[in-house]
Amino acid sequence: MPLKSIKVLDLTRLLPGPYCTMLLADFGADVIKIEEPHIGDYARFFEPKIEGKSAFFHSLNRNKRSIRLDLKSVNDKNKFLQMVEDADVVVESFRPGVMERLGLDYDTLKRRNPRLIYCAITGYGQTGPYKDKPGHDINYLSYAGLLDLMGERGGRPVIPATTIADIGGGALPAVIGILMALHERHESKKGQFVDIAMMDGVISWLQTVLPAYLATDVLPKRGEQVFDGGRASYSVYETKDGRYLAVGAVEMKFWEVFCRTIGREDFINQLDEPLHTQYQMKSAIQEVIFQRDLEEWVSVFSEVEACVSPVNNLKEMIQDPHVQAREMIQTMTDDTLKHIGVPIKLSRTPGVLKTKAPE
Repeated sequence: MPLKSIKVLDLTRLLPGPYCTMLLADFGADVIKIEEPHIGDYARFFEPKIEGKSAFFHSLNRNKRSIRLDLKSVNDKNKFLQMVEDADVVVESFRPGVMERLGLDYDTLKRRNPRLIYCAITGYGQTGPYKDKPGHDINYLSYAGLLDLMGERGGRPVIPATTIADIGGGALPAVIGILMALHERHESKKGQFVDIAMMDGVISWLQTVLPAYLATDVLPKRGEQVFDGGRASYSVYETKDGRYLAVGAVEMKFWEVFCRTIGREDFINQLDEPLHTQYQMKSAIQEVIFQRDLEEWVSVFSEVEACVSPVNNLKEMIQDPHVQAREMIQTMTDDTLKHIGVPIKLSRTPGVLKTKAPE
């Protein structure tokens, strides 16, 4: 496996850090989860539980080993320092200053192991006026300006159903930063500090709106952008049976097919019309879509290319033949517990689900 020679000491808990180290473990890294005695990673206690542990915890901590250490204890701290000597990566998600107070900050650890890659995942990073602030996903989204753009025109901001900052802004950049630092280490023979701020990561995701604002100084508004439901060609419409159809006909070739399929050829040349026209079209399209059930519309659009899809619930997603073909829901050979699959597909050295979450 591509990371079979890499040893990772994982001091993180809950979601961003464990997701990062889960991906590393899926591709062969030896991830040792270090938890404080008695409590450990409190994600273990989330409901629902399977085999005495949270399903959430099971999912994020597969393929890992674990050890209990009290880093405030001199003996356990020395044990950790010994482990650092032959480790490749340390990942932690404490607020800035915590590891320094424990005497286990990067400057201390790199004296033990100059090749060590040290990754810190925090809400706001190691520098700046917010570095010591507490926060959760919703706070990073709100500071970054993304939450303000989510929702219907004239409505209140809508909280996303998954944690964008935790995973997209924190965990994934952390994986990339670690891998880049490991790659650079082949040349320099030296480790380095990887500073990941979830707020930074969210800001970097604003590629469809922020460059335009930086260029024009025109502030984008919620529900009025191409990719937030402001346009008729990129929206969600309710069907007769109370389900929803997602339309992503952004390009003219798809928009033309969509309009012809629903019998509104008069809309074809209005793809880029002003906002008031877009909302008039949305209202008219909604009247058409509301005349049939979701299954009927899926059948109609299965014969054409218009970027139209059903809004699946999780049960439908799991049963989707494409999801099954991509093996995005898996079970391990010695276990019946279902897991989310590996999203990165390598042809020769694929990620593998080998072991359950550790005790």
